[in-house]
Amino acid sequence: MLRFLTAGESHGPVLTTIIDGLPAGVPITEEYISRQLVRRQAGYGRGKRMQIENDRARITSGVRGGLTLGSPVTVEISNRDWRNWQEIMASGREAQVDQRKVTRPRPGHADLAGGIKYRHEDLRNILERASARETAARVAAGALSRALLEAVDINIVSHVIQIGKAKLDRIPSLEEIINNAQASELLCVDAEVEAKMVREIDLAKEAGDTLGGVIEILAWGVPVGLGSHVQWDRRVDGELAQAVMSIPAVKGVEIGMGFATAASHGSQAHDEIFYDPGKGYFRQTNRAGGTEGGITNGETVVIRAAMKPIPTLMQPLRSVDIKTKLPSVASVERSDVCAVPAAAVVAEAMVAFVLARSLLATLPADHLEVLREYVKRHRTSWKEIGNEN
Repeated sequence: MLRFLTAGESHGPVLTTIIDGLPAGVPITEEYISRQLVRRQAGYGRGKRMQIENDRARITSGVRGGLTLGSPVTVEISNRDWRNWQEIMASGREAQVDQRKVTRPRPGHADLAGGIKYRHEDLRNILERASARETAARVAAGALSRALLEAVDINIVSHVIQIGKAKLDRIPSLEEIINNAQASELLCVDAEVEAKMVREIDLAKEAGDTLGGVIEILAWGVPVGLGSHVQWDRRVDGELAQAVMSIPAVKGVEIGMGFATAASHGSQAHDEIFYDPGKGYFRQTNRAGGTEGGITNGETVVIRAAMKPIPTLMQPLRSVDIKTKLPSVASVERSDVCAVPAAAVVAEAMVAFVLARSLLATLPADHLEVLREYVKRHRTSWKEIGNEN
């Protein structure tokens, strides 16, 4: 089974990703992974940390000569900011643990709940791992998953629908998203809407505030049959929702029409089925977002996620000092004003991982060429259902 783990703190020396279960023969390079890491760092509204870091992937196991070996792949990403924190964040007893101590939890962050759960009097022990810096390691895992998917003609893209009150009020075509959004600093397909988003971010920054938004992720070329209806934990829509929901600051996920179906009649909420001898079964609409009954149906997988404003504010909210128990204001850490475009890149990575895992669960293969043959046969065979004598 495909799986991955990440390790590392925000101001530790490195972030580490280990992904296990990739077939042998998947083409991958450090440059390929690094391109995805660079995308995560970009976007209008990012903080000064992104000016310090220059994320680059270093593969330390599982790849030789540009191809995966079938063994676990390890990727390391150095934290350049470590040099400013190495005395405070050292693993040995020499660590200056009383420096930069955090005792005023930030509302909306893991600080207080994590401190209570793990009995830490210094909330830095929580925020260092809870930081969205960890998502760089997820992007590395997603890049490895993406390389596998692209090898069998499955592709993923994302764009930003909304930041603050600035919103795209139309449904762009996939071609427009591919061509326009990726050239935008905010991953927005519409230049006029992007200008409004920039203005929203500027106003929030002036006020010492932060902004959230809505992103959309699309995956096409996904074959019919990934996931299953037979058990709750094998439903691919549930797996996708959980993976995207796990991204820091994401507070809502929908697939296809999602919440809009609640206000629709059944006749306007589902996708009628058609058949063509050349392409098999198909739909003329995609309200389901590419999944039905927990199984991919061959249409484009469409997922949207709502990201809350980042909880670290330059004008901090009221809190309580856990040391004195007196009213205070929340601590302030270096942070972004808006990280919605970065969240879109992370969401692509999580979707890539889930689809790659589901693909390998449906069509197990230990080498890419075997998987390619399986996928080719699968894409042909599903068109013939109902023709058996």
